[in-house]
Amino acid sequence: MNRSHRLAALAGAAALTLLPAAAAHADSVRAQQWGLDAMHTQEAWRTTQGKGITVAVLDTGVDDQHPDLSGNVLTGKDLIGFGAGRGDRPWARHGTAMAGIIAGHGHGSGNGDGVIGIAPQAKILPVRVILEDGDSSRAKARETRGNALSEGIRWAADHGADVINLSLGDDSPTAHAEAGEDEAVQYALKKGVSVVASAGNGGKKGDHVSYPAAYPGVITATAVDAAGNRAYFSTRRWYATVAAPGRNIVTADPDRQYYSAWGTSAASAFVSGAVALVRAAHPGLSPAQIKQLMEDTAQDPPSGGRDDSRGYGMVDPAAAIRAGGQLKPQGLTSAAYGEKYFGPGPDDPDDDGPAGWVAPVAYVLGALLLGAAVHLWRGHRLSRRR
Repeated sequence: MNRSHRLAALAGAAALTLLPAAAAHADSVRAQQWGLDAMHTQEAWRTTQGKGITVAVLDTGVDDQHPDLSGNVLTGKDLIGFGAGRGDRPWARHGTAMAGIIAGHGHGSGNGDGVIGIAPQAKILPVRVILEDGDSSRAKARETRGNALSEGIRWAADHGADVINLSLGDDSPTAHAEAGEDEAVQYALKKGVSVVASAGNGGKKGDHVSYPAAYPGVITATAVDAAGNRAYFSTRRWYATVAAPGRNIVTADPDRQYYSAWGTSAASAFVSGAVALVRAAHPGLSPAQIKQLMEDTAQDPPSGGRDDSRGYGMVDPAAAIRAGGQLKPQGLTSAAYGEKYFGPGPDDPDDDGPAGWVAPVAYVLGALLLGAAVHLWRGHRLSRRR
């Protein structure tokens, strides 16, 4: 079976409705957004709220008319081409929830109501690559659009994304790497785009490896609760980079109500928002530098510095922004080995450049020097005989 056929959003089951939009006030929805405090967003916002950064949300679509997102959603791409549409219940729920976590700006007087994202001034680039669980066309999408994820990653990288959020994946027992997806991820990274993905929700199902989380260069998010402890469902694997909020997360929905959700999907969205803040503060840093910053500045690191359940600790964009000021952009250069490790290789015998004539010249000079040495030696012996 093609692994892409199992690709699904990693939100876990949708949880309980909290409040209809009309009754949402700062002391209700906003007060329950514990992730904002846990990630020190107020401190990070003294420097930036993500202005100038575009986060591509590869998901089930995003409701660009939601009051918490209006003005922050760019024209995206639908790589499925069929399935539920606006007004249908199984449309854009997961994608809208993730977009709100990343770049929600609230609504109402002074934006005092609704969901605030980690990077409320960032832009969302929606790319529809999967369908919602309840979409009747989902089976068709699995059979005909199994390459939508790799196409979507490349499309986002080519259309202005600075960060790509992948709150999706395959963590089934048969999950395995797909060459096309891996190549797409590497394509995005080489173009300077940071890629963030969910670690997987298989913590009670064998901790199976999840893709795209396990591809090289991806910043992988595991989930923690409000106490900072690993969420019971969060997959534990070697690719864990950092942890982020993943339980009792308030999310926006196209039906204009708010839901409490759980999953490493939410954790990935939180980390994507954090990356957006760091990239806004330090736009010249490469994806590899951004990933290293996330690891080096994570708060509450596990014993030993890292483990498979929380990576290097809780993501801390404020600390990453501070530390990023000490770095010089490295540029997007090849990671190929250089003379530092192996020295130069042998000359190419077919080269017509300097390496092609250095050897003959050296040979002639050597012969002349040898002849001169012999002449001097013989002259010296003759003078002694006299």
